Amino acid sequence: MRIIIVGAGEVGSSIAASLATSHEVVVIDIDGERVDALTYSHDVLAIQGDGTSLATLEEAGIAEADMIIASADDDETNLVTCGTAKTIDDPFTIARVKSTDYLETWRQTERAFGVDFMVCTNLLTAEDIVRVIGLPAARDVDPFAGGAVQMAEFEIADDSPVVDQTVQEADRFDSLTFAALIRNGDVEIPRGDTVIRAGDKAVVIGSPESVQGFAVEVAPGETPSGTEDLVIIGGSNIGFHTARLLEERGLNPRLIERDHDRARALAEDLPNSVVMENDATDADFLTREHVDEADAVVAALESDEKNLLVSILAKQLGASRTVAVVENGEYVDVFETVGVDVAVNPREVTAEEITRFTRETRTENVSLIENDRAEVIEIEVDDESVLVGRPIREAVGDLPAGFVVGAITRDHEYVVPRGDTVIEPGDHVVAFVETSVVDDVTAKL
Repeated sequence: MRIIIVGAGEVGSSIAASLATSHEVVVIDIDGERVDALTYSHDVLAIQGDGTSLATLEEAGIAEADMIIASADDDETNLVTCGTAKTIDDPFTIARVKSTDYLETWRQTERAFGVDFMVCTNLLTAEDIVRVIGLPAARDVDPFAGGAVQMAEFEIADDSPVVDQTVQEADRFDSLTFAALIRNGDVEIPRGDTVIRAGDKAVVIGSPESVQGFAVEVAPGETPSGTEDLVIIGGSNIGFHTARLLEERGLNPRLIERDHDRARALAEDLPNSVVMENDATDADFLTREHVDEADAVVAALESDEKNLLVSILAKQLGASRTVAVVENGEYVDVFETVGVDVAVNPREVTAEEITRFTRETRTENVSLIENDRAEVIEIEVDDESVLVGRPIREAVGDLPAGFVVGAITRDHEYVVPRGDTVIEPGDHVVAFVETSVVDDVTAKL
C-alpha cells in the first residue's frame, strides 16, 4: 500500500518505522529537522510542508494513496487533513484526536469530518491505565479475541518467587503460554528448561483467569485481593476518563485536583468518585488522606515532571503501586528506573492502535512489545493458512523462528494450544511474533 502519514512526531515516526519495510510510506511534517531525521533513519519519502495544504498532499501523491494517517499533535489539523484528502480522492483516512467531543460526533455521524477511523488518545490511554490497574503486577496488558484472551508483560523482581525457576516450573496454569522472555533488551523464545532470572520481562498469553493467577505467582505481595482503594492525581482529560471507566466497573476512586473550578466540574461529572481539591505534592495532605494505603495511585497531571514527583512521593509514603502518564516517550525508561511501577505513554498507545489498522485485513488486533521489538497479533485463519489442518508442532516448522502460538479461540471458546492441537479454519489465533519476521509470518497465516 501507499500510505501518507501527516505528522512526524513520536506517533508518526513510530508508525512510519513499523510500516516502512512492507509499504510505500510518505511522511509530511512542517518541521524541517524532523523531515531530515526521518529521511536518514527510515526508508520513507519525507516531505516538508503543511499536511492540510492541497498542494502538499498532491506532492505526496494523494491521488495514488491507499491510506492517509493524520497524526499531528493538533486535533483540528488532523481533521482538516482528512477532509482535504477526501476532496481529491477516497483514501482510507485515520485521524488522531485528543478530544472525546470529536470522537462522539464522529461516532454519531457516519464518516464525519471525512474520517474513516478515529483514534482518541486520551480515551485509549485511560483504557490502558484501567487494564493495568486490573492486573496490578503487570507492566502491560492487552485483551484479544473479544476479551477471551489476555496478553500481559511482567517484570520479574529480585524477590519474585519465580526467580531461578524454569519456565516449566513457573507455568502451573493449563491455559497459559510463556510466549517470550525479554532479557537485557533481547527477545528469547523460552523452552521448558529455560531459567527465569531477576530483571527478565515475561510475556504470557492465556485466559484472563490464568493470567491473573500467574500475576499472583509473580508478585504475591503486590497483588492485593482487590483494587478498591484507587487514587487518581490530576483531573486532566486522562484522569477524568480513568475515573469514569473505573466507576463503570463499580469502583469508587478518589481524585485529587488542585484547580477549584475543575474540581467542581469533576465532582458533578463523577458521581461515584470522591473529588478532593488540593495540591497533590503536599505530603501532609497525602498522609492525612491515607494515600499510603492505596492499592494504586495514578499520576495524570499535565506535566511529566509533576507526574514523576507525585509518583515517587506516593511510593515513598507506602502506596502499593504507581502508574504515571508520561507524554515524552524518552522518559518512560527513566520513570520505571527510579521506581514508578508502570509508565504509560499516550503517543505509544495511539501508535499501537493505528498500527493495527495498517495490517492485512485478517489481523484483528495488534499489541506492540518493548518499543516494537515484537508483536502479539490476532488473526482469523482460513483454509490457506499454513497452520490449518495439522498439528501445531508440525505446522510451525514452515514458519520462521520467533513465532509462538499463544492461544486459540474457536466459536468464542478458549482452546489450549498444545503440540498436537489441530487448528481449524475460522479459528482465532493469538500469537507472539518477533518484529523482524512479522511480514513473513502474516503472509503465511
